[in-house]
Amino acid sequence: MKNNDMNHHRFLTPWLALALLATLTVKAQTDEAPVTAMTAKARAVAVQKEFNAFWTTENTQPVKIPPTLSNVHYGDHEKQVLDFWQAKSDKPTPLVFFIHGGAWKANDKDKVTAVSNYLAAGISVVSINYRFVPEATAAGIKPPVKWPLYDAARALQFVRSKAAEWNIDKTRIGASGGSAGACSSLWLAFHDDLADPKSKDPIARESTRLLCAGVVGAQTSLDPKQMKEWTPNSVYGGHAFGLNGDKAKQLSSFQEFLDHRDEIMPWIKEYSPLELVTSDDPPVYLYYTVAPAPGKKQKDPTHTSNFGVPLQEKMRAAGVECLLMYPGVTNLPYANPVEFLIARLKAGKSKP
Repeated sequence: MKNNDMNHHRFLTPWLALALLATLTVKAQTDEAPVTAMTAKARAVAVQKEFNAFWTTENTQPVKIPPTLSNVHYGDHEKQVLDFWQAKSDKPTPLVFFIHGGAWKANDKDKVTAVSNYLAAGISVVSINYRFVPEATAAGIKPPVKWPLYDAARALQFVRSKAAEWNIDKTRIGASGGSAGACSSLWLAFHDDLADPKSKDPIARESTRLLCAGVVGAQTSLDPKQMKEWTPNSVYGGHAFGLNGDKAKQLSSFQEFLDHRDEIMPWIKEYSPLELVTSDDPPVYLYYTVAPAPGKKQKDPTHTSNFGVPLQEKMRAAGVECLLMYPGVTNLPYANPVEFLIARLKAGKSKP
C-alpha cells in the first residue's frame, strides 16, 4: 500500500517503466528468446521515449520557459495559485488548463507538460496548484476530494474572468493532466456547469464547461466495487473520501473503502467522472501505457487502461466521442493527447 501511494507521487517515471516492461517483456522459452527479450526491451524503450516526447514536465526541461505570470492567486489559500503562459497572437487564443497529478496530495504546478508545443501552436497555458486531500481532511471537509476538485473549477472560472486581460478565447479551453489531475480534468469535462449567474461574485458567474480534455493515466471511477471488478488488485481511492485504513487493525485503505461503499455512494456518484457522462459533454482523449485486460491484476492498477474501456463504452452510448490510446492502437487520428488538444482547440470546435 505504501509503495503504491508513492508511485502516484512519481507518476511520470517508475509506474510508466514498470507498466511498459510488464506489457512488452517476453519470457525466454526458446533458443531465440534472448533476441525476443532484447526486442521487447527495445520496444519498451521506444514507447517510453515516445511518451516522454510529449509528456516531459516543465520542471525537468533543460531550458525552462518562464511563465508570463507566476503564482497568480485565484483564491485566498496559499495553494490556490496558478502560472500563466501567454501565446503571442493578435487575436484571443485557445488555452490548455493543466491540473497536475499526485493522488491529490503531492506535486506542484511545475509538473505541467508540453508548454512549448502549445505556445508554438498559438495556444496559451495555465497550470494550477490546489489544496490537497490531507489538508481538506484536517479542515473537516467531507468528502476531502471536494477541495481539489472545486479548486480546479474555481481556477477555471478565474481564468475565464481574465479572458480580456490575458487575450484568451474563453470558448476554447481544454483541460489536461495526469493521474489524479486526469481524473480532475474529466470531472470538469462531464460535470454540469457550476456557474452561478445570479452570484454577486463575477468569477462565480463564469462557466466551468470545457471544449475538450486530453489526459494520461486517468482514474475514471472512484467506486471501489467497480475498480475491483475491472482490476482485482485495485488499491486506490479511499483517501479521497477520508478512508485511510487502520494499521493497528491491519485494515487497508481500500478495504475500508469497500466496507463503507454503500454509505458513501452519493459521494462516489458525485465525484466519479464515469457517473457524470451525458450527451452534451465534450470529447476526450485517454492515453494509457498498457493495453486493457479487464478482470485481471495489473502491474500498476491505478493507471491501467481498464479504467478507460468502461468510460469509452459509456461515452459512445451517450453519443460522445472518446478516443482511447494504448500500445497496439494504430487507427486514431492523434498519437497523443497533446496532438488532440492542439487540433481541437485550434479548430475551435469539439469535433474535427
